[in-house]
Amino acid sequence: MTAILWDAERKGTSWKAKLKALIDITIPKAKDFDDFLRLMEAAGYEVKRGKFVSFRAPGQERFTRSKTLGEAYTVEAITERIAGTYRAKPKALRQEKAGVSMLIDIQNSIKAAESKGYEQWAKIHNLKQAAKTLNFLTEHDISEYEQLQAVLDEVHTESENTAATLKGLEKRLSDISLLMKNISAYQQTKAVYMQYKKAKDKEKFLRGNESSIIIHEAAAKTLQAARNGGKLPDFKKLHTEYKELTEKKDKLYQEYGKLKKKVKQYDTIKQNVDSILRQAKQPEREKQTER
Repeated sequence: MTAILWDAERKGTSWKAKLKALIDITIPKAKDFDDFLRLMEAAGYEVKRGKFVSFRAPGQERFTRSKTLGEAYTVEAITERIAGTYRAKPKALRQEKAGVSMLIDIQNSIKAAESKGYEQWAKIHNLKQAAKTLNFLTEHDISEYEQLQAVLDEVHTESENTAATLKGLEKRLSDISLLMKNISAYQQTKAVYMQYKKAKDKEKFLRGNESSIIIHEAAAKTLQAARNGGKLPDFKKLHTEYKELTEKKDKLYQEYGKLKKKVKQYDTIKQNVDSILRQAKQPEREKQTER
């Protein structure tokens, strides 16, 4: 976990962003606030206790007070988030640049699922999977549902565009392969065909060379549309293009394989989030029904 956070520094992520990410990941694991502070220290942070709790990462010059991270990161809010009772104030959420409402809902659901009142839910949706989902969202800096949907749409679009590019490459490779095959056949049978055209007894010549003549005429017909200014396409240029496109296709297939895995990963994450948030609303609906 810490390796991910320290790597984020090299990508330009601020100390506060890294601290928020670690806090979000740590809260579901903590039994209480003291346990939370212990886990933060175990992750490599120096903790300054007091009225205002502050944290300092390895290599960081000054401590950062948790309350400066936003409404959801005060001592009181963190304590409530650990207990699963935190409810963000609408005004405070509007003031924060990056909301944490979805993450908090997931954290609350995890806490609720651990209680006896939601044993059935815990069986339906594995708590470990919920924790992995929370970690993934935090590490990828996704805190709002709309943000998750936007990333998912982007990944799907990228995958579809790559698939379309691959389809175009494969079509061009197929065309080039056919051209080279027909150019080769045309050239190999050209001499025989020229003799056939000059032969006085064409029927007799055809009986002894029918196969070559048929191949030549078929190749000539196919190449007619590809002729440029009356000339056949250059075989060597086609061969070079085929080789380059094959290498490009192979690399693109590797990228496409990674994208397919990424799409599957994000689809699974969204399914998990939908399931968790749906279960989080279930107790409220049950209470309303009882009333």
